[in-house]
Amino acid sequence: MKILVIGGGGREHALVWKLKQSPRVEKIWCAPGNGGIARDAECVAVDPGDVSGLVAFAEKNSLDLTVVGPELPLVNGIADAFRERGWAIVGPSMQAALLEGSKVFAKEFLDRHDIPTAKMYGSFDSAKEAYATLKTVKWPVVIKADGLCAGKGVLVATDFGEAHDFIERLMEKNELGAGGKRVLLEEGLEGDELSFIVVTDGKTYAPLVPTRDHKRVFDGNQGPNTGGMGAYSSDELLSESFRKTIVSAVVEPSLKGLAADGIPYQGFLYIGLMLTDNGPKVLEFNCRLGDPETQAIVARMDFDLAEVLEDVAKGGLQPSKLEWKPGASACVVLSSGGYPGKFESGKRIEGLTASEQITGVKVLHAGTKRVGEEIMTSGGRVLGVTAVGPTLGAALGSAYAAADRIHFDGMHYRRDIGRQPGNSLKATGN
Repeated sequence: MKILVIGGGGREHALVWKLKQSPRVEKIWCAPGNGGIARDAECVAVDPGDVSGLVAFAEKNSLDLTVVGPELPLVNGIADAFRERGWAIVGPSMQAALLEGSKVFAKEFLDRHDIPTAKMYGSFDSAKEAYATLKTVKWPVVIKADGLCAGKGVLVATDFGEAHDFIERLMEKNELGAGGKRVLLEEGLEGDELSFIVVTDGKTYAPLVPTRDHKRVFDGNQGPNTGGMGAYSSDELLSESFRKTIVSAVVEPSLKGLAADGIPYQGFLYIGLMLTDNGPKVLEFNCRLGDPETQAIVARMDFDLAEVLEDVAKGGLQPSKLEWKPGASACVVLSSGGYPGKFESGKRIEGLTASEQITGVKVLHAGTKRVGEEIMTSGGRVLGVTAVGPTLGAALGSAYAAADRIHFDGMHYRRDIGRQPGNSLKATGN
């Protein structure tokens, strides 16, 4: 098989690393890739959002399978363009990707199909109307930008001033671009968060192992939201009875609702949940794998990912093929100083070889680039130090021991991944 992976972050490095282990795989390209991916695949200089450029690359290289990592190419219609040409691709259509591309679309979908979610106070194209509604809400309130904002478009506001400032930044100062032109307001929820991801071929689905991520930049779930500072997966994270509840109350109604709305869905569906005293409630949908959840999930895979994803693309998913390593996994994200705000790139990374000498550890690259023989920082989230172990404590111990061997100027990481009860500070999201 000749495979193209689209994207250049830690999620894509995890996918490339696992796909490369398949005896079926002859060649992997990654567009655009990063400094770590370059060791495992051929990186190609095509922007992930450039559908025409990706189509041209696929025509030239006779691909057997394409796997889409980030949301932008899906929202831009990459899956439609490939399927029109009869090419195998894992990812939902442009219409289906609106579940992530528009928070308002997703909220209306949830309400239409009676899928449990937070109460919505309204959606607004006018900042003035949003400010007026703030005077009627119960605090805390969750403010969500409607469009894609790279993980920075949600705030849990505890008072009017905080909420007003965020809406002003989104709608009047346009700090997050077009994605913030419309906002929705919804009630805050109490509970623990859970990332529940399924893969589906459009008819059959299979859940992946559950994960929990940590969005806030600082220990104790403090500071601004990020794309994700770490994640973990363990057998104890979700009881079998609660898993069945999530499947019956959320997963199956969501997939049936898409079918009823005439929206075929193939690929990964990420369901961000809040586990409340009244049961699971949907915080958000993503139309792809999460990051850094993917790093923790891939570390526990005990199956041929290339074979399963080929089945998905061809409409023949067999859930029994998805077998998992027992125990736990953890991913600790090492970020540039200042992230998710302003940060400097171009810092030399040291200690990568020493870190991977610890049993069960794999360092997955995100914001890195290769300059000669050196690996340099080139983004906000730089590395995902990922480890497996018989228990969560063992996996975390290995991940942190490896992280301590790595250094670059300004490096920052949370010291409490997997040691918090989850993001229990009401709702967060993308």
